[in-house]
Order: sequence, then structure tokens, then C-alpha cells
Amino acid sequence: MSLSSYLIIIAACLAHSAAAQSHDHDSIAAEKDGGALTEVHVHGSGRNRRLGGAQNGVLMGRQELFRAACCNLGESFTTNPSVDVSYNDAATGAKQIKLLGLSGTYVQMLTETMPMLRGTASPYALGYVPGPWMKNIAVSKGCSSVKNGYEAITGQISIDYLKPEDPAGAEINLFGDTRTRYEVNATGNIHLNDKWSTVLLTHFENSITEHDANDDGFQDMPRVRQVHADNRWLYHGEHYIFHGGASFLNEDRQSGQVEEAVPQGAHRYTIGIRTNRAEAYMKHAWILDHHHGTNIALLASTFWHDQQGRYGGLTLDVEQHNAYAQLVYETTLAHMHSISTGVSIDYDNYDMVKPLLLDGGGPWFTTMRPSETTVGAYAQYTLNLHEKFTAMLGIRADHSSVHGWFATPRMHLKYSPGEVFSLRLSAGRGYRTVNAYAELGYLMAGRRELEVEQLMSQEAAWNYGANASFNIPIGERLLKVNAEYYFTDFQRQAVVNFDRNPHYIYIEPLVGSSYSHTAQLDATMEVVDGLTLTAAYRWSDVKCTYDGVKREKPLTNRYKGLLTAGYKTPKEKWQFDVTLQLNGGGRMPDPYTHSRHGLSWEREFPAYEQLSAQITRWFEGWSIYIGGENLTGFTQKCPIIGASDPWGSTGSTFSFDPTMVWGPIDGAMGYVGVRININ
Repeated sequence: MSLSSYLIIIAACLAHSAAAQSHDHDSIAAEKDGGALTEVHVHGSGRNRRLGGAQNGVLMGRQELFRAACCNLGESFTTNPSVDVSYNDAATGAKQIKLLGLSGTYVQMLTETMPMLRGTASPYALGYVPGPWMKNIAVSKGCSSVKNGYEAITGQISIDYLKPEDPAGAEINLFGDTRTRYEVNATGNIHLNDKWSTVLLTHFENSITEHDANDDGFQDMPRVRQVHADNRWLYHGEHYIFHGGASFLNEDRQSGQVEEAVPQGAHRYTIGIRTNRAEAYMKHAWILDHHHGTNIALLASTFWHDQQGRYGGLTLDVEQHNAYAQLVYETTLAHMHSISTGVSIDYDNYDMVKPLLLDGGGPWFTTMRPSETTVGAYAQYTLNLHEKFTAMLGIRADHSSVHGWFATPRMHLKYSPGEVFSLRLSAGRGYRTVNAYAELGYLMAGRRELEVEQLMSQEAAWNYGANASFNIPIGERLLKVNAEYYFTDFQRQAVVNFDRNPHYIYIEPLVGSSYSHTAQLDATMEVVDGLTLTAAYRWSDVKCTYDGVKREKPLTNRYKGLLTAGYKTPKEKWQFDVTLQLNGGGRMPDPYTHSRHGLSWEREFPAYEQLSAQITRWFEGWSIYIGGENLTGFTQKCPIIGASDPWGSTGSTFSFDPTMVWGPIDGAMGYVGVRININ
């Protein structure tokens, strides 16, 4: 029997049991996910809670993450109106986050407050964080605190893993979907004594078969086999705290032509990306004064990332070494004044074998070993006047061995005269060093040649934001309304130009203006006991100068609408979640004309909708969930240009190109999973 048949049978059984629930008086455990729910529960919404302080953002806890399959970080934002996740191309499976209408490379990614998922890891990093490992995700918009560095331009996403100090026990998560992908996750906490504790996190996933639902001859999604393990430790004394851990990841990603589509005697166009990654971190905190929160902390981390990519007849091997350390001093003065100061050092080294022709064409480029060391210092002052007015002012100065000195000022203000209304304002500057081949290697999956101009300077941009939040009582209910506007203005940028020539992709310095305007309105309310609705609308105006002309950024949605509904039965044994997205249309890169074929692709892509749903049944100590994604079945037609001739052997005018992705590549998908808690 196929997996889809099993899903149908299980769904029918769950629906029958739900109808009979009113006659069932069995008790269930109050803490359904190992105790983490109590940390993020908010009465009235039960979903996200807004970040405290002056920064604008939300904290997504496990209860929110459990509303969807959430197999990894890239699948965690289904119900979030601010963050979009999309494919970079239709061949490698590389995904990117979009925040404030811009690529996720402008979002600073933190794990346990330290920068980890950066550089070579960027294209596939969203698949490196298993969903069952995450305790919460903090998403902040605009420029963030200078405490965590200078890289946040459009926002910051900080991931907290399950912690050694969480309640002792174990959790097992089993998952399978109709695309023959399955996962096994196991986590366990051990408390050795009143000071020492540890947590072990393990993950395995595998995709068994190739899928080509659109019959273009290429796999719709790559087959991924990943093994990942992480061990974290805690020592908690009265005046000294230690956190530390290490992890290792091995991933094999295979894609390209399906075997049946290869003509007899022709070479199969294959894509293979093999990755090994190791991380380690440690945090030391010395508490000098408990009453004033005075402490000194030393944070350090390192990672090694080795990625070997084969794209048809090309190869790109990148090895990245990173080391990071930060020394921090923090204290609170007179309950209203807080000070945080620190120094940091960050070292990046790349060992890259640039693209080589494997089919007898000879070498394209040579080995490169770029490196950068950045040393910086910061100071941040926070004023809190009786919780009504908060001001966070920060400045940092950094010196790069490549780019010299630069300064990063940032400001956040919050005015909240009462519980009904709050206003936030922010302004700040951010920088980013670009390594085009390491971060954009997926562009080599096609036959368009990649031309990279010398990028002499860092990317630099100002970000300005305003946010107003309202808590409006309606009878005994509370309507939460949020309105915001952000403007990101680039002074320097690495521009990816798809428009100039259909046979080339150019990465070049910005000449002219580049900016993003985004405005969002969202509202959340528990309309009846257990039923919470969220509605959101976001408008984006993202433009950049291409070859002297200011134009819309291609493959970017002009708007997004979101409607989510979540219902929990009175005894909290059943949970039903539905999410509907409407993604607006946008501009395609310039097509080209051929007398016989016409336009290579349309000038605009249309709006499209996506529907996902999930049912969860909670039992004492375990739960089962069943759901589906893209239930409307909408898919982009012809996501790969020239798929019938990837080698260009017939002299076709249309170059093989899998990067013209603006919508879903896969049709409807069903899944089923089980969570087992052992406490």
C-alpha cells in the first residue's frame, strides 16, 4: 500500500475519533512537548509573542512550530506573515529566506546568539537545522543590536536549540511524506547532578526515489541524505555558568535528469553536492552582582564547512574555516540604565577551487584562498523609564583586514504609554562582506556563464523602521493589530544581473540606487474559545539599478496575503491548523526573442495561492499529526528553461537555466508524523 493510501486511512480514523471526543473524559499531560510550551504560551493567542524591549519582532515557540510539519528551519515560517522562504533554483534545492523584500543574505543568522550559518553554508543552511531540535526562533526586523555584530541589514533570526537544563527525558519524532522522504529525530536530556546536565540531538533524513511530476525530465526536488548530531553541556554554579557543545553534519544532495529522460547514447546531466560540516562553541559567564545583573561573559565558536559541488560539467569545491570570539561586560544601574560593552574578533578563510570544465575544455579558474579578519568593539546604552519609554542606543567600530575601518550606529526607541498602544522606531547601518562563489554557487547549476566582477567594498545599507501595535478590547476578547513600515537604502551592493544577456549571469557592484520599501498590516484574535485567526497583508516595492536603469528586482513578489486559523478543542486533545497564502506577481528577468520560438519566457509572473493544513491528536506522552502542503496543487509551469537540452548540444537559442523560479515546483504533498515523549 502506498504512503498516500496510509495518509487517507489515518485521516479518516482521526476524523471519526474527533467526532466522538465529547464522550471521552481521559486526562492528558499538561506539558505536551517536554515542558517547552510553558515558556512561550500567551493566553488569547497561544502562538507567537512579541519581543520585549525596543526591537520589533516575534518569538516563535514550539507551539507555533508544531502547527506545521516543520522538518527544518526552512519549513518553520509557514504561518509567519513576515518571512518568506522560496527556492533559489529548480535543480539544487537551494532555498533562501526573504525579509523586508530582500534576500536572506541580509538577515543575520544566529544560533545561541552566535553567528554560525553564514558564508558557504548560506544556500542550504535552512536545511541544516532540524525542526525538532529548535526550542524557539526569535525574528526581529530592521537593524538589530550592535552587540551581535554589524551584519544585520534587514533583520535578525536567532535560533535557540533544546537545552541541557530542560526537563530530563527523551523525545522521538518520526516523519514521512508522499514524496518518499522520511526522517527520524531523537533528542534526550540527562541531569547528572544539580550542576551538570547535557542534551544529545540526533537527526537522519533520506529521500528514496526520484520525482518528476511535471515531466520536464528533471527531478522536481533533489534527493537528500543527511546525518546530523549535536551534543550540548551545561554547568550552572552560583557565580559561574558554562555552556558548550559540538556538532557534525554530513549531507549528500543529488539532482539532475531522471534516468528515463536521457536519450540513448547521451550523457546524463547530474548535480551532486556533498557537504561535511563541524561546529563547536562555548560560553563562560561570571556573575559579579546578582542584584544589578553585572556579569562578564566570554563567547567563542568555530566551524569548518567543506562543500564539493558538481554541476553538469562544472565543479566548485569550497572549504571555509571560521573562528569567532567575543568578550562582553553588562550591568544595570539604578534600575533604569543598562550598559553593555564588548570586543570581538572574527576570522574567515576560504579555500576555493573555482569552476573547472570536466568535459575536456580545460581549466576556467585557479585555486583561491581569500581570508578576512575583523576586530571590533561596541558600546550599547539602554534607558527604561517605568516600562513606558525605552531607548537603546549603540555604536560599534570594526577594522577589517580587507576593507579597513567602518562604524555601525544603531538606534531603537519604544513608547508605550499603556497596555493598549506601543510605538517603535529604529534606524541603523549594516555591512556585509560578499564571497560570490561560496554564497551563489547554485547559479552554476545551469549553462548560463557566471561572470563575477571584482567587488572591492563591503555591501552597506541604512535601514529605517516604524512599528505601531494596538491591543483593542472587543467584549471579553482582545484584537491585536500590528502596522509597520521599513525602508532599506543601499549605498553599496553586489547586484545579480539576469537582464543584460540571457546566456550570462553577472555579479557586479551597484551603480545607481537600490532600495526596498515594505509595509505590513496584520491582526490576530481569539474569536471563540480555542479558535485563533490571523490575517496579514504585506506590500513590497523593491528596486535596483540594472545597466543604468532603475527597475523592479526580478523574481520578487509585489505583495503577500496570509490567513491562518488554529483551533484547539476544550480538552486540548485535538488541534486543527489551516494556512492560506496569496503571493503576488512580479517581474521576470528580461526574456529574449527567437523568430521560431517567440519569447523565451513571459515578462511577468502571476499571483498564486497555496494552502496547507494539519490535524494533531494529543495523547498522554505522545501525539500523531497528519497534514498536507500546497493542497491547491499549484505549480510553476516550466521552472527549468531548456530542460530538454541541458548540454546545449542542438544549438538551441534557449540556454539551460533552472534559476527562473518564482513559484512552487512541487504539487500537493501529504505527510504523517509521530512525536513520542519519554519523561
